[in-house]
Amino acid sequence: MSTGPTDARPMTVRVADDLRMRIEAGALAPGEQLPTLDELAEQYRCSLAVSRRAVDTLRSQGLVVTVQGKGTFVRSRVRARRHGIERYSRSRWAAGTAILTAEAALQGHHADQVIRELTEVSAPAAVAERLDIASDTRVWVRRRTTRIDDRPNQLADSYYPLDIVERAPLIKSENTGPGGGFARIEEAGYKLDHICEELSVRMPAPREVALLELPQGTPVVELTRTTFTKTNRPVEVMLTVIAGDMASFHYEFPIPD
Repeated sequence: MSTGPTDARPMTVRVADDLRMRIEAGALAPGEQLPTLDELAEQYRCSLAVSRRAVDTLRSQGLVVTVQGKGTFVRSRVRARRHGIERYSRSRWAAGTAILTAEAALQGHHADQVIRELTEVSAPAAVAERLDIASDTRVWVRRRTTRIDDRPNQLADSYYPLDIVERAPLIKSENTGPGGGFARIEEAGYKLDHICEELSVRMPAPREVALLELPQGTPVVELTRTTFTKTNRPVEVMLTVIAGDMASFHYEFPIPD
């Protein structure tokens, strides 16, 4: 640990910072076990209480995980990059591949999903506003948990107007068929034209921690997607909660006049 006589940081912070730098530099690799608390105390010439608090700090930041009876390990991360515009390319889903599946495969990952619920509900306020309907209007929802390499990465709830699903009934099924919901909507005669995405970051609710299996200290990204037709009609709103350590976002587009 590189410190000097003018280093005013508390010892706990100095130990945690040094371990964090070693993790970020790869000196402590993903999956590698940290030294025991006793070994850390000896290595940093600090008390056992200090080494324990330093490890607690790293755990709260999502950098390490502790396995009961085995020790503390550098957390392994599966990061799937989310492509902001090209991920929606018609050439992908029109060819019969779901958006998430195609995106993951391009990055060397395997993606799948678990259906949590398929049902008719009253539109939540956020959905009603974006579909331009009254808040008590009935809509169809598909609630899914998607996974990257067998780890949950997002909770995705897609809402559709009932007249859309009447013309595209496979949207009500667990398996929507090749190309997913987008392909079924276009087959029903609604030509998709543009998408609006809204992003925000927050800490997760307890239910989200459980469903996404989030380590302590991991934030989530809320992504709201609204899909429009060529006539500017919104035909789908997806409310998504994404594990913050499993996604990055890349947008490239022309500068508007």
